[in-house]
Amino acid sequence: MGDSHRRFLQTMMANGIVDEQGARKLIAHCCEASNTQHNPDKLDDFIETINLKLQPMFMHITKGMSEDSGHQFYALVNMAETDVTRMSSDYADNELELFRKTMDLIVCSEKGNASSTDILNSADTMTTKKLKKSETEHLLNRLVHDKWLNEKRGEYTLSTRCIIEMEPYIRTMYQDQVKVCHICRNIAFQGTTTSVVVLCEKMLQMYKHRHKSVV
Repeated sequence: MGDSHRRFLQTMMANGIVDEQGARKLIAHCCEASNTQHNPDKLDDFIETINLKLQPMFMHITKGMSEDSGHQFYALVNMAETDVTRMSSDYADNELELFRKTMDLIVCSEKGNASSTDILNSADTMTTKKLKKSETEHLLNRLVHDKWLNEKRGEYTLSTRCIIEMEPYIRTMYQDQVKVCHICRNIAFQGTTTSVVVLCEKMLQMYKHRHKSVV
């Protein structure tokens, strides 16, 4: 693993997640800063080189797809911790409990989202130290800022980062609730299984079109 790989990893450790376009730009920047050759067609090979070095540390840069846009993302995942305890260094116990309750609301809903009102109400049922309304609102803002949740017009959904990093936990805890794409086998929350498959099929066709000259 060269200096360009180390620069890329340092940025991933700071940001947690980056989309494919951002990853390509970051690799180009890291190679330029390190005076090393840059091959834009070798994105996955570049990341795999890093992953081989990360194995002993139980870390892995994992690829996943955004349900909102269909774009590919890369997230740095701690493989040793599969549930929300991975967030314990940044959040207090009662904040993690509210995040779990928020996940419950989102995963168990028909549309894969939860309103701010429902989340605020769930704070009243906490077993740890209860959060005030202002504290809950501040926590939700932090979770969005840290890319664990997405928010749009008062509705919260699980972010791409959350789905990628928490996938083993989600599959175990919510195995009867989660929908799975029949094509890529990824878990999905927004829309029906059919709509997820349609999105995945579109991405597959785009991939084939992009690479048809290679086949």
